[in-house]
Amino acid sequence: MQRLRELSRRVEAVYGEMADTFSAYQQQRGLTCRSGCGECCLQPTIEATVLEMLPLALHLFDQGKAEQTLTQLEELTEPAGCFFYQKLSFDGKQGQCSVYQQRPSICRVFGAAGYRDKTGSTALSVCKVIKSDKVVAYQDTLIAMQSDPPPLMVMAKEQVNELDYELGKKHLPINDALQQALEKVLFKAWYTGFNDDQQIA
Repeated sequence: MQRLRELSRRVEAVYGEMADTFSAYQQQRGLTCRSGCGECCLQPTIEATVLEMLPLALHLFDQGKAEQTLTQLEELTEPAGCFFYQKLSFDGKQGQCSVYQQRPSICRVFGAAGYRDKTGSTALSVCKVIKSDKVVAYQDTLIAMQSDPPPLMVMAKEQVNELDYELGKKHLPINDALQQALEKVLFKAWYTGFNDDQQIA
């Protein structure tokens, strides 16, 4: 269990650096998310690795909510948006993240960031809501791409996932990644407790 906690601390340290980098770029370019927007959180195609979900899994374990959350995730019958997104409007497009401090890397870099296009050049990824809200800022950012390139999403995710090859090698739907992270944490906790009991006996 100690190894998982140390790994989680290292992931969170990278998350801190990542948030500073991407947030600074988005603030500087005027391409910040609309307050309370949760359209991306509704998408069942959002992916993360088990490693990225480890801090959240340990947080839930420490709160005594790991087993309950795992049961609820196992009961999901079809692909869905993020389990921890709280809808605050009828259509679900207004809402909030209930685990904001433990959110995975995709949530920290999404909105406005860079990616490699088919030619290997840096291109700008901006969500449709920001494009429609910040038309001038979006156009200005495209013009400034050469002199002020955006931070790359893939570089940030790789920085996290290279901390542990096994847990970071496979991208899964976000709820599946959390489920596997919870299973790993609960198994380690049971195994550690079992060994402690054996030693006491």
